[in-house]
Amino acid sequence: MLKIGHRGAKAYEPENTLQAFQKALDLNSDGIELDVHLSSDGHIIVIHDETIERTTNGKGLVNDFTLAELKLFLIDGKYQIPTLNEVFDLVDKKCLINIELKGLGTAPKVVALIEEYIAEKGWKYKDFIISSFDWNMLEETSNLNPKIPIGVLTEENINTALAFAEKIKAKAIHPDFQLLNAENVNEMQKKGFLVLPWTVNSEEDIQKVKSYQVNGIISDNPDKI
Repeated sequence: MLKIGHRGAKAYEPENTLQAFQKALDLNSDGIELDVHLSSDGHIIVIHDETIERTTNGKGLVNDFTLAELKLFLIDGKYQIPTLNEVFDLVDKKCLINIELKGLGTAPKVVALIEEYIAEKGWKYKDFIISSFDWNMLEETSNLNPKIPIGVLTEENINTALAFAEKIKAKAIHPDFQLLNAENVNEMQKKGFLVLPWTVNSEEDIQKVKSYQVNGIISDNPDKI
């Protein structure tokens, strides 16, 4: 069962920072999950919200700032917002990277970066999975490079997600864990999909979801899985 650190090891370090991703590695996570937007000058920025105020000492939209400007804002007064390149270099093939596409225009940039790391740095397609709630972005990703594993995110309906996953030949389905039961997990797996629920944090919920025999769990504290 894969242990995947949600936004790094978010329970221990500020989310989506290099420190959080390093902590997830230190806890022997099998993977990390992160979110991406684009800066105004086209760099892939690792941050969850479309604005910077919740997590940094700045205000405004991520895509209104250049990378150099974004690097001036601090998380917890000391950490910079990372780029996806920086996260790839930190992880260096040590675990799976689940990239959740958030911002518009992220799909082509992320696909190009993955292709670059595979062509030039010895990474494999199995080192990555691209997920999104915006299924149009997943379709775009699949059209750009069908070899990149896709994870279909859903917080509403397993059956709809399953149908879409079949349509685009996804690798995995990433449901809100509260949608799951032993039967629908089994159904998804029988159709060939990995089931990677999010965000499972309490001991009780982790044990319940484990009992469904899911393929992995996305958690703020991956060490508890």
